[in-house]
Amino acid sequence: MKKVDVDKHQLVPKHIILSEEEKAEVLKKYKASLKQFPRILITDPAIADKNPKVGDLVKIIRKSPTAGETIYYRVVVKG
Repeated sequence: MKKVDVDKHQLVPKHIILSEEEKAEVLKKYKASLKQFPRILITDPAIADKNPKVGDLVKIIRKSPTAGETIYYRVVVKG
């Protein structure tokens, strides 16, 4: 069976795993802890090929018809 690259699909927003420094900046900016962010499973096809680790923060850039682009964050958790 042929493996599909979900990163190339037009309906899948861009997913970026942040570095520890970037993660610390986001947590400081929003004055939040990782427990307060929505979750994404480590097995999610959008990030599975990016070698995620539990506790990583993922930046998701979504296209918006009104705002152009919106940024959303999720924390990686076990399935």
